[in-house]
Amino acid sequence: MMMFEEKDLMACCGSTKFAKEMTLASPFTSPEQAVAAATNIWFNKVDVYGWLEAFASHPQIGQSPSASHTAAEFSKGEQSTALATATGSSSQELSDWNGRYKQKFGFVFLICASGRTTSEILAELKRRYENKPIVELEIAAQEQMRITELRLQKLFSAKSKAVSTSSQCLTEFATKLAADLNSSSGVASQIPTRSRPPITTHVLDISRGCPAAGVEVLLEMWKGIQARPLFGEMNGDGWAFQGRSSTDADGRSGQLMKIVDAVNPGIYRISFNTGKYSPSGFFPYVSIVFEIRESQNTEHFHVPLLFSPFSFTTYRGS
Repeated sequence: MMMFEEKDLMACCGSTKFAKEMTLASPFTSPEQAVAAATNIWFNKVDVYGWLEAFASHPQIGQSPSASHTAAEFSKGEQSTALATATGSSSQELSDWNGRYKQKFGFVFLICASGRTTSEILAELKRRYENKPIVELEIAAQEQMRITELRLQKLFSAKSKAVSTSSQCLTEFATKLAADLNSSSGVASQIPTRSRPPITTHVLDISRGCPAAGVEVLLEMWKGIQARPLFGEMNGDGWAFQGRSSTDADGRSGQLMKIVDAVNPGIYRISFNTGKYSPSGFFPYVSIVFEIRESQNTEHFHVPLLFSPFSFTTYRGS
């Protein structure tokens, strides 16, 4: 069992809300459990202001953090490849683009830089600079989660080394005993390792620049006679109900399906009652159809809707 202090967690993710929630959720028995809790807290409990607080704790990418920086050691290691591959001209260009990015979006360019060269980071910065602010905010939040995951694993490893040999032996013995008991009784653990359902969504009103609250959301799975619905025949009796919810004040839907380790592969459809949310808009409803393959059944699928009265878009998040 591993306990974390708020100061340790602030070094992993500079959000005060995140650090407090993680402290309350500890102790953790494994890095995987800590990461699962962190993912749930970051995406479901920390609001946009908490995201921006975490973003602000990062030094500008491509610059060595000061020794007084909360996560100086983490940042130094993560940017080691970038710093080693930088030249005078590439460093200046990266600095210039960092300035342009912050002026457009209001926060520093955030990327999980571990193992990436300066040229790779610069290319990604230029590509993401073309995004709409609301899309880039979501991408930056996902990058922050990747950084947090790496740091939690390193923190867990460092603290584990401080545990005495006798305590480690006791833990191993207890784990083996529990496994033997489960094996002998033929009872397998039914507790999923996920902290949220395999399929989630949220809705952002890009015409107002804020989350869309109160949007009805319906999740269905194709279970018709043919393997998949034919193009142009998306309606019919082949769609099976999976779950229904409405978005909250942050634009996030409630639980649309059970929390399971492996989701059933197949064709899924998320429908949004946009006509009720925006009666004068062009779309009475929006449906997004996507496929989960057998090889992806343990992955997470976040399928958001970026909506205005006369346009919408989507992408696969994580």
